[in-house]
Amino acid sequence: MKAAVLFSGGKDSVYSAYLAKKLGYELTCLISIFSKNKDSYMFHTPSVKQVKEQAKVMEIPLIIKTTRGEKENELKDLEKIISKAKKKFGIDTIVTGAIESVYQVSRIQKICDKLKLKCFNPLWKKHELEYLNELIKNKFKILIIAVAAYPLDKSWLGREINKEFIQEVKKLNKKYKIHVAGEGGEFETFVLNCPLFKKSLKVIDKKIFGEKNSWRMEIKVN
Repeated sequence: MKAAVLFSGGKDSVYSAYLAKKLGYELTCLISIFSKNKDSYMFHTPSVKQVKEQAKVMEIPLIIKTTRGEKENELKDLEKIISKAKKKFGIDTIVTGAIESVYQVSRIQKICDKLKLKCFNPLWKKHELEYLNELIKNKFKILIIAVAAYPLDKSWLGREINKEFIQEVKKLNKKYKIHVAGEGGEFETFVLNCPLFKKSLKVIDKKIFGEKNSWRMEIKVN
């Protein structure tokens, strides 16, 4: 089973890669889309270019395609790069980090069907609290690099997902319906270390942008 991972550098795609490898998939390459539209319907955008550093410490080839990020049209760019991965690496499976987004998973499945590839979504409909606790148990070091929902603010940027974080987002879920795993776009993440990495990454520079309850932290790692 030769798999390519749709890879953004956030917790969902990295953990899906980890689960796929545990289940016996050969991770032959990572596929990343660099969208010029920070509000893309399909693709994670904060600090996405730092996936190059993650790929290095994972020692897995990375292929990249840039898209303008126009709704639906960006899917054509995704199809092109998946087709390229199939030809170059002989993959038979695409691994995604989809959890609840029917919009995303249905469109990726359609591309896979067209290219005669299997689509594996190891996190699909996974219980959010169970998921976060698994991340901690499996020693994933994860930073919050963007927030986009009240009452989350600038102070959340740079926080790690740990037991304290889980307790806070559980309270926010009860009061404000914040999805504890950020599946509604409430927050975005970047993985600095996990069992797939040969060494931990460190943040060497950061820039913060935003206002009110919409903030992002663009980081540089090595």
